[in-house]
Amino acid sequence: MNFSYWEHKSWLSHIDFAIVGSGIVGLSCALSLRKKYPKSTIRVFEQGLLPSGASTKNAGFACFGSVSEILDDLKTHSEEEVIQLVRERVKGLQLLRNTLGDELLDYQAHGGYEVFTKNDEELYETCVSEMSRINNLIKDAVFDEKEVFLLKKDPFSFKNVQKQLIFNQFEGQLDTGKMMLGLIQKCAKNDIIILNSAKISSFACKNDEISLILNDFHELRTRKLFIATNGFANRIIEQEVKPARAQVLITKPIKDLHLKGTFHLDRGYYYFRNIDNRVLLGGGRNLDFKGEQTTQLGLTQLIQHKLEELLRTTILPNTAFEIESRWSGIMGVGGQKKPIVKELDANVYCGIRLGGMGVAIGSAVGQQLAQLA
Repeated sequence: MNFSYWEHKSWLSHIDFAIVGSGIVGLSCALSLRKKYPKSTIRVFEQGLLPSGASTKNAGFACFGSVSEILDDLKTHSEEEVIQLVRERVKGLQLLRNTLGDELLDYQAHGGYEVFTKNDEELYETCVSEMSRINNLIKDAVFDEKEVFLLKKDPFSFKNVQKQLIFNQFEGQLDTGKMMLGLIQKCAKNDIIILNSAKISSFACKNDEISLILNDFHELRTRKLFIATNGFANRIIEQEVKPARAQVLITKPIKDLHLKGTFHLDRGYYYFRNIDNRVLLGGGRNLDFKGEQTTQLGLTQLIQHKLEELLRTTILPNTAFEIESRWSGIMGVGGQKKPIVKELDANVYCGIRLGGMGVAIGSAVGQQLAQLA
């Protein structure tokens, strides 16, 4: 397809800032750039019909880490690094809430629970015994000396789980679709144009400009380039980030569904919540790490079967349910939890590797990415 003179003139020329990826990082970057450069031309290029990674496909957890996750992080990070990770997630969530507002986000502060199966007794005992240490580690630095994690008796009638759950009183939840619609509408009001089905396949630095190849054939130019494609990043750059597919299912509405809050199971490899009286359940990547290290959106029988099994045996043991739909999203992960936000080349920058914490840190990473310009 060749673009007309009008199309090229109106949409694809004289670009000051080109952003690859229209997820939470890309749009947050665009909005930050608009504040700093009010008269600039900003274009966001999105390869999918909708944001293609995880921003519109995640579970909508406004979380910053469970006890088991923080303990795992302490094995590969210093205490100060872990404190900083939690601090950045909490600040990132507050930035998102300030940007869009709790009403638009449908933000609900119901807290979050870490659930342990009967087979996880050793992990459960470790987390309970270390809970005071974790509270002391993060409460002074992040939560103004308030206890974060508390033990609570299971009020949800789960089956085959430990009798007590670890409750995180500061965890919340939001509507991912409303979040992204809010960011898109905010971009439109600020004269930021998002081009969908627009894949940037490669780029090259040429003098003081960046040459971009759009949909494998059309060349266009920009002054500065920002790559915000997270798990898809290595399609056009080489960085220490790997794709990680997350599979999800959701039930049809269930009468008198008693779940309230967000739930983490098996070190957070499974997660579920009540959304519109449906159970949204995702995870299972730990069943096949190699197979789920892919940028292909899709489903596997192995993981979907396990998700349904958890619904039957653990989450809804005495409740009939039907599956309404299934989907997957692509995260960006790596050996370190800290995101990669840096300049790659002259006028080329990236904000990637969100480690499954896109809702928490995506706004802040987008803001930091824009500041590099």
